[in-house]
Amino acid sequence: MNDMKKIITLGLLLPITFFSFAQNIDKIINAAEVERIEMTLSANDMKGRNAFITADIDKAAAFIAGEFTSIGLQPWKNGTGYRQEFSMITSKFVSTAAVLDGVTADNKNIIVVTTQPVVKINGQSGFEKVTIPAGTNLFREAYKYVGKNKNYLVLVDTSFSKNFSRLSGFKNNLFQSDYSTVFILTATAPATFEIEAKHEITETKLANVVGIIPGKTKANEFVIFSGHYDHLGIGKPENGDSIYNGANDDAAGTTAMIMLAKYFKALGNNERTLVFAAFTAEEEGGFGSQYFSKQFDAASVMAMFNIEMIGTESKWGKNTAYITGYEKTDMGKILEKNLQGTPFTFYPDPYTEQQLFYRSDNATLARLGVPAHTISTSKMDNEPNYHKASDEIQTLDMENMAMIIKAIATSSGSIVSGKDTPSRVNTADLR
Repeated sequence: MNDMKKIITLGLLLPITFFSFAQNIDKIINAAEVERIEMTLSANDMKGRNAFITADIDKAAAFIAGEFTSIGLQPWKNGTGYRQEFSMITSKFVSTAAVLDGVTADNKNIIVVTTQPVVKINGQSGFEKVTIPAGTNLFREAYKYVGKNKNYLVLVDTSFSKNFSRLSGFKNNLFQSDYSTVFILTATAPATFEIEAKHEITETKLANVVGIIPGKTKANEFVIFSGHYDHLGIGKPENGDSIYNGANDDAAGTTAMIMLAKYFKALGNNERTLVFAAFTAEEEGGFGSQYFSKQFDAASVMAMFNIEMIGTESKWGKNTAYITGYEKTDMGKILEKNLQGTPFTFYPDPYTEQQLFYRSDNATLARLGVPAHTISTSKMDNEPNYHKASDEIQTLDMENMAMIIKAIATSSGSIVSGKDTPSRVNTADLR
């Protein structure tokens, strides 16, 4: 009889406890708190948060770090702070001297991608020789050999002579490396070669902002919540306004990430380690998320919720959002299952022709097989303030943003707890 009373009492307590926490989530994630964070990040005094304007982007980073401190997040890898600092290198061409099979080569046919001021190579330098043959995609193939932990001598077929010079674009914004890639436009592979290239090296320091909540029983399994905190900075004036505030793109996603950190810290029952990341330099090529991804063994990342532009209603109206790359894993179906009985609906990305799955900060980890998706509401065929000075807070819907953030919090619960693990991205299917 006493056991039965205990069971009945427990049965009564469970719905009461659930109802109590349902009220608490509204106290944590609500329109007023969303507006407070969003208003700060998209304010004029942030000057558009250009990743390469140190004073402006550092002000935003300091605010995010302050939020992490208030929440009580731990630094990544037991660091002393939340800033995940790294450098980007730009190499400006100075000179090249090349001799191929005893004949002086035209400098226009040699491009050296490096972060070293002087590179000298010959047949004994240990550079791996590879080719980009006619009929292939020049830039897709070239990408395979740039920024890798190996020295490459890449022989490019002369059929690409018209576009060969564009490979010099790889010299902009490189991660610091001891390795170089040498492209040679040639019809035949040289038996002997001597190449010397000189560059003027410029270093720019950048920083992501990263905090964690350690997992209880699965601390070595990671679930990532992210958004990029940079935008376009000061640009061409529009109606007298030159500050590109980036309220939706992507102060909105960064706001959501901070709110989710606050929510899960209050909940305090995550079995997996939760990582909260504000990425820099997304607008410049996704450099922040690329550097961040290098810090992980991809197999240890169970899921990534990247949040991008959720400040406006989706094409389906309020209480809806879409998931990029929906068909590539079963993560979307897990989220849908966890939202049953709620008014919120996740949809597959309706703008697949725009390749959004590859255009945001989820892409680097997704290419490594991680179920890494971006959640968005942006109407990419008709978003009037996208990349404009008019992307300001008054164009956003705070109530709807709060509902989207609560939906992410609720739908991710079984992944955070370790109950559900999304399927991996089939990397063989990726372009």
